Amino acid sequence: MTPEVKERIDNLIKSHKIFVFMKGVKLMPQCGFSNNVVQILNILGVPYETFDVLSDPEIREGIKAYSNWPTIPQVYINGEFIGGCDIMIEMYQSGELQQMVEVALAS
Repeated sequence: MTPEVKERIDNLIKSHKIFVFMKGVKLMPQCGFSNNVVQILNILGVPYETFDVLSDPEIREGIKAYSNWPTIPQVYINGEFIGGCDIMIEMYQSGELQQMVEVALAS
């Protein structure tokens, strides 16, 4: 990953409290896993932003190296990598995600 790609990813993550790298956009996810993450965040009713990795091959590959996580979607809250679809579902079901989001949005 080039320093330029790392800087672009840093800036995207820091630009919003909740940020999702996904396939497609939040109004039209392009894979089931991305759709699941969008649905969870929509149920929580929290503001979040997304980046369509299908639109940018450098970011698509770079984010995997950045997080050391091989799959998309990837969710960041307050600049911290949280995980992908399965982790988001588990955290939502346990109530942990709601608490994390509330803390992030209050800070």
